[in-house]
Amino acid sequence: MKLPALLRAMRPQQWVKNIFVLAAVVFARADVTQPHDAHDWSDVYNSLLAFAAFCLGASAIYLINDVLDRESDRAHPTKCRRPIASGELSVGAALIASVACIAGALGLAWLARDGERVVMVVASYIALNAAYSFRLKHIVLVDAFCIAAGFLLRVKAGALAAHAEVSHWLMLCTLFLSLFLALCKRRAEIDLLGEERGAHRANLRHYTPQFLDQMVTMLAGCTVLCYTMYTVSEETTRKFGARLLADGSMAQPTHSDLIYTVPFVVFGLGRYLLLVSQQRGGGSPTRMLLGGDAIFVLNALAWATVTAFVVYGRL
Repeated sequence: MKLPALLRAMRPQQWVKNIFVLAAVVFARADVTQPHDAHDWSDVYNSLLAFAAFCLGASAIYLINDVLDRESDRAHPTKCRRPIASGELSVGAALIASVACIAGALGLAWLARDGERVVMVVASYIALNAAYSFRLKHIVLVDAFCIAAGFLLRVKAGALAAHAEVSHWLMLCTLFLSLFLALCKRRAEIDLLGEERGAHRANLRHYTPQFLDQMVTMLAGCTVLCYTMYTVSEETTRKFGARLLADGSMAQPTHSDLIYTVPFVVFGLGRYLLLVSQQRGGGSPTRMLLGGDAIFVLNALAWATVTAFVVYGRL
């Protein structure tokens, strides 16, 4: 069944990216150094408010972006089917919906714990992406760093809403992973559009396959390194390495079993690079996570299962 044009223009399938908002609360609830009431779910509730705020904020930006890009999208082999570019959704309706989404995003952020600061983060995300849509996406490399900043703001908002601390290693990992995905998308766009890529977006002329291949290889290595350092860091061991003894006390941790999740990260990045190189939809991580590649999805589920077992299995 085909979704209504407005809903498709809001791109709800892209909301999966906002799972980064929930990263803080998922790990914070398993942190033995910060005891909390097992029956108190306020941190989860507030994190979900922040998650919903980012979903509406992202949809607002998608609507604005598609209004601005409607002419160039009509010349694109796949983006021409977007509701605004194809004429299914009017510019006026899209802009009204965008304003409503922004209002809803800020309202939900205000309702979250530490609402003023969460509103500031969500507003910063919206402002950054508005600037991206109007100008910054046309500047080489700046476009990728804008995308990465958006993911960092997601993690920050989730941490504020849950009153949780986020490891600096995890923030660095988020930075490198989001840059990796952004430049993989540019690589896929070059492969798809070829020599005509400049007609769709001028800055694509300045990206070359050789440069992008070097960058994504470097960023993949940085992501693996930072994630590995996170799993073996003293902070992670202290938080997730303890074991509950029969008398109710915690055994002194010596290491964290999160290190066993590293192979899944390496495999996932490798699989994604393979899909990009073979032009099999690897330019869209959302499409991959939502079933675009069964092996990639199974690996992601395996990582999530092992991670959940490691951080929650000892409680």
